Amino acid sequence: MRIRLDIAYDGTHFRGWAKQPGLRTVQGTIEAALARIVGPSAESAAGDPQASGPRLVVAGRTDAGVHATGQVAHVDLDAQQWARVATRNGRAALDPAASLASRIRGVLGQYPDATVSRTSLAPEGFDARFSAVWRRYRYRLADARAGYDPLLRHDTTTVRAVLDEGAMDAAAQTLIGLHDFAAYCKPREEGTTIRTLLDYRWSRDTSGVLVAEVKADAFCHSMVRALVGACAAVGEGRLEVADLARLRDDLTRTSAFKVLAARGLTLTEVGYPADELLAARAEQTRNRRDHDD
Repeated sequence: MRIRLDIAYDGTHFRGWAKQPGLRTVQGTIEAALARIVGPSAESAAGDPQASGPRLVVAGRTDAGVHATGQVAHVDLDAQQWARVATRNGRAALDPAASLASRIRGVLGQYPDATVSRTSLAPEGFDARFSAVWRRYRYRLADARAGYDPLLRHDTTTVRAVLDEGAMDAAAQTLIGLHDFAAYCKPREEGTTIRTLLDYRWSRDTSGVLVAEVKADAFCHSMVRALVGACAAVGEGRLEVADLARLRDDLTRTSAFKVLAARGLTLTEVGYPADELLAARAEQTRNRRDHDD
């Protein structure tokens, strides 16, 4: 039984999404809560040393300090685990998949920094990672005009300069499209840096904070924080609008701009195709990743 989980978290005190030995991570925290509800897999209960508890597959593995309001994951439960979800206190649950979210929240406790907002039966062919067609991030940046608000210190990066949001938005527009973003990524041997940037724009909210909306089919390591750092350099006058596309096409990392702090970054939404296209999308993405790797 495949379950979709919609997840939100304050990444401040997590060492990223992915489980790591001895470190507090979002995946580790939610998997531990889930394990208390569904128990071990049948293989694990039978003494299989290779078996483990429930394991989440996530749409986007966020880095340390990055937040999420719209993260998506899935988990596969065997018949024994599903039976524990479907029955509670000897009675059948009215909507077992949906009720799982509140049970996880109960285990996580009051005011946790990670939560599961919704759980549901995944449609046929759904894969949280490979079925996704795009991810959207938001970055919040307070300059000298907006000022510093201590209540926002966990989700807003602060710079001392006054930034030109018009120049930043114009520069962001030059990066949209299918390109090799090697200059804006930390390289990983196993992955490609070719991405389709679907949307990138800057504006100020009602409090004067600069907000970037960034959407792509997928992002490589540190890509969003590098993109916003480059635009901040334009806003400060250290780079020209045309420099960002030129730097991108040089395909090499540069010290012309800073990669901004993780605190300002939030994964806000993951997009999926219609249910009947989920399996085909997952297969297409897996094949492309295998070819790229």
